[in-house]
Amino acid sequence: MGEKNKTGILLESGTNEIEIMEFKVNGKLYGINVAKVREIMVSEAVTPMPLAHPVVEGVFKPRGTVITVVNLARYLFGDTVAQGDRDLFIVTNFNKMHIAFRVDSVEGIVRLSWADIQKPDKTVSGGEEGVATGITEINGDLVVILDFEKIVAEIAPRTGIQSDEVEKLGIRKESNAPIILAEDSILLSRMILDCLKKAGFKNITKFDNGKEAWDYLETIQGEQDATEKVALVITDIEMPAMDGHRLTKLIKSDKNLKQIPVIIFSSLINDELYVKGKQLGADEQISKPEIGSLVEVIDHLLDKK
Repeated sequence: MGEKNKTGILLESGTNEIEIMEFKVNGKLYGINVAKVREIMVSEAVTPMPLAHPVVEGVFKPRGTVITVVNLARYLFGDTVAQGDRDLFIVTNFNKMHIAFRVDSVEGIVRLSWADIQKPDKTVSGGEEGVATGITEINGDLVVILDFEKIVAEIAPRTGIQSDEVEKLGIRKESNAPIILAEDSILLSRMILDCLKKAGFKNITKFDNGKEAWDYLETIQGEQDATEKVALVITDIEMPAMDGHRLTKLIKSDKNLKQIPVIIFSSLINDELYVKGKQLGADEQISKPEIGSLVEVIDHLLDKK
């Protein structure tokens, strides 16, 4: 379903493609979006931290930066999995954090279409408790793409979306402006919806991915009053079927829909992807988990209309 990418060329914007890094933990294949990977390192000695979560090995300090190490095998399979002398660290960068995950090996990088990645069934993924954000087939093997944001939020809840950020905004007026939310994570979408409703936004329609959101937008595509049917779109970037960059490009390329403000709300807002989002026409881009900033930006964009 995908071919090995040996060029290292950055993906074009809005093509609905993703580069997946394959790796093994306890002999099983998993995947991570290359956009989250800072570097791959041979595992090093780690300094334990008192009272840390059981799956947190401790910290190490490559090139002057202190990085937390998470034992991914211990998280996925429990304490029975031993560490190996040839283990690797996948050093990640998302949600404005650097975290290293211990894995057995890295198998390579594959370029895929998001259309080739399926959302796991709730009976398989465990509903909100599941850590699989997608499943795909690569060279005949099934690869489970892990939800690293959920893993980190479970280990350190204060790094996730916090409703008290909304409470700090004070008393707010209710708004019935029709808002679309495209977010594939069951847990994160529930948290986002709860926070936005607490902020006074009462008319939110949630879709599980960009394709479902676009299918709905197509039903109002030919209407002159499209912005009255949808006042604003909030989208994640990483989603099966259609990602947020592709959704943004489709909206901003349509003569009737392009007036709808689009906010990209993602853990992947780094310098490179910010430029991509801007090129595609995104009105604003906010890094998860900054829910307070999201509310303020929604206020601003709705006031402009």
